[in-house]
Amino acid sequence: MAAPTSPAPTTAPPTAPATSAAPVTTAGSAPAPAPAPAPASASVDGSFRARFGPVALVVTAGVSVQFGAALAVMLMPRAGAAGVVTLRLAAAALVLLLVCRPKVRGHSRSDWMTVVWFGVTMAGMNGLFYQAIERIPLGPAVTLEVLGPLVLSVAVSRRLMNLLWAGLALAGVVLLSTHGGGGLGGLDPLGAAFALGAGGMWAAYIVFNARTGRRFPQADGLALAMAVAAVLSLPLGVIEAGSALLLPSTLALGLGVAVLSSVLPYTLELLALRRLPAPTFAILMSLEPAIAATAGFLVLNQAMSALDAAAIALVITASIGAVRSQTRQGRRARAVEPPV
Repeated sequence: MAAPTSPAPTTAPPTAPATSAAPVTTAGSAPAPAPAPAPASASVDGSFRARFGPVALVVTAGVSVQFGAALAVMLMPRAGAAGVVTLRLAAAALVLLLVCRPKVRGHSRSDWMTVVWFGVTMAGMNGLFYQAIERIPLGPAVTLEVLGPLVLSVAVSRRLMNLLWAGLALAGVVLLSTHGGGGLGGLDPLGAAFALGAGGMWAAYIVFNARTGRRFPQADGLALAMAVAAVLSLPLGVIEAGSALLLPSTLALGLGVAVLSSVLPYTLELLALRRLPAPTFAILMSLEPAIAATAGFLVLNQAMSALDAAAIALVITASIGAVRSQTRQGRRARAVEPPV
């Protein structure tokens, strides 16, 4: 009930206090305008970004990684696999440290252990993957590597639907492994083992990436972990490449690889993992072989068979299904939350 605009008689009973729902006025003033309702288009737009924004981050990261891999192939004859990893991680660490300027104080021992393990997984994932693509083609290497996130998705998911989507993505990855008709049987065994090892480190990377994102603001944890990874990879890179790491042309290519393959995708994935559960993110990683095959067809004029197209369709269908399943589960969870 609003306060009166003129003095009340002294014999009148006390006025009940105004409720928060009623507009309060003072003498000679107009009622305060009620807040305008948010337009329906704004709520729809916000819902769209919340649902598909993290997916766009993951897809953009995957595209960036593929272009970074193309630059790395050009760089590998100059610096070797270990040298490329060192240049990539060292340049990425330098860029992130300069941009983020992370605080090193005020973190617990558990926070630092998470960062260190995150750095270890990044160093291992990159080192093993570049050893793999030095011995086997990029497509089969990515196909074998992505099995790590798929296994993670199956291992940690507690919902039957997520297991079904992971199985469908795995079927697409297996079909895509026959790209070009060669299959996986004729691959160098050591190269295939490196790719599988990189997949295992990739699964660990997803777990520690999510933990780091929850413990550190913005990309501070990523910058610190990248510095750890660079320090770990430095001795191997120096042993293999030596003074070739300091050539201007090599440094320029290394910076390009770092931005496309580390700085941009890792930052996007860190942001995505703050809004996506690890199982869904892991299934989305199965898009990587599809992106690689599509890039080969569009950029390198590599032939794509009907089997390749079917495999890509399976992987994309599984990824979309996983995202839709996760968003429906989130809406149901919010619907049963008690009002505050």
